[in-house]
Amino acid sequence: MRWNDKPYHTLDYEMKKIYGEKIYKIALDAGMTCPNRDGSCGVRGCIFCSAGGSGDFAAKKSADESAVAAQLEKGVQYFHGKQIGKRFIAYFQAYTNTYAPVPRLEALYREALEVPSVAGISIATRPDCLGRDVLALLDRLNREYTDKFIWIELGLQTIHEHTATLIRRGYPLSVFEDAVKQLQKISIPVITHVIIGLPGETKPMTLDTCRYLGSLGISGIKLQLLHILKNTDLVELYEKKTFEILDMMAYIDIIISCLEILPADMVIHRVTGDGPKELLIAPLWSLDKRRVLNTLHQEMKRRGTWQSKYSSN
Repeated sequence: MRWNDKPYHTLDYEMKKIYGEKIYKIALDAGMTCPNRDGSCGVRGCIFCSAGGSGDFAAKKSADESAVAAQLEKGVQYFHGKQIGKRFIAYFQAYTNTYAPVPRLEALYREALEVPSVAGISIATRPDCLGRDVLALLDRLNREYTDKFIWIELGLQTIHEHTATLIRRGYPLSVFEDAVKQLQKISIPVITHVIIGLPGETKPMTLDTCRYLGSLGISGIKLQLLHILKNTDLVELYEKKTFEILDMMAYIDIIISCLEILPADMVIHRVTGDGPKELLIAPLWSLDKRRVLNTLHQEMKRRGTWQSKYSSN
């Protein structure tokens, strides 16, 4: 099975199928914080999370700028001379982007949705930050902006509670399950983040996570390798050699096995990751993203495999 020239269902394929062109994401910093940082459920964040709250590539706003419009304009400039289409995805990336009073959230989301070049918005958040008032807002906007889309991205990382405790995720799996059900009730697509190579996690454990997600009917998944970033608590575990960082071929082997058990209609939003050069300690091989992707595609071709090859869904 092929999705244009790829053996898995890429976001690029999905966007071109719908819009007839490549749709780039523009990462935004809406000035949020996180309950895992402000004392609500923790103060140091997840052990792998940088001071930028996973928004190290987000366009930053100054005090006199609009929270969204000016950042989108800046974000377009990041593409330099790259050929880009007429539409973009406004990606609320940094920290927890439903963790604010609903009037503020509504103003931010509406500002993005009102930009003509924005095809839709993707909101990165936590499943424990989706109260009834937030869900009601998302439902209302989704019904109002019928020509645009609203996605929610949830950082699950793993289904294994021991690992979740180690990384200080701050919520049990049941909270994630409930959030997915509530979002599906209001027809909001869910994209789930999974980190591969977490301390103590084996390949079978990672496959358990992907198999579980494949059974939930979620829209998309981001498969992200573990980055060791400066000034995170993960550095101490890394320096004590309490776990091993995956080499590129070991990572690719796990990615392929994950893809093989994921449903064909699940959109693969990411199969690797970008670590800021100035913060990345390991794995340094991840900086050569083109090489990682090329090697993945070559290895899948060599194995004669594709997404959903062994999926039961």
